[in-house]
Amino acid sequence: MAQHNELGEWGEQFAAEYLIKKGYEILERNYFYDRAEVDIIAKTNAGDSMVCVEVKTRNSDFFGDPQSFVSQGKIKLLVKAMDAYLMEHDISLETRFDVIAIIKNKSTEELTHFEDAFYHF
Repeated sequence: MAQHNELGEWGEQFAAEYLIKKGYEILERNYFYDRAEVDIIAKTNAGDSMVCVEVKTRNSDFFGDPQSFVSQGKIKLLVKAMDAYLMEHDISLETRFDVIAIIKNKSTEELTHFEDAFYHF
């Protein structure tokens, strides 16, 4: 497996563990719909809303912060996939879209959680 794939899988696991520690319930990982993939679908600790989480893991911020790699096209695909998930499971809760940005290398292991992330872009 390519090293960048291993880093991405590690980042998604790290993000899922972080969310669980924060009280989120992980409902789905790597949900695919059409051409879109949602890394993590979770329910908030209060259980009153859904969270669609895009995880971006990089080994440095040399080319930019990890969260800056979420394009407008990716946002459209996430919205489409999350809408399909909600309809498929007959869920009518409020939904927000978060980004978890991770930088992981030999000297750093840094996670930043952007709630309602699309407002940040």
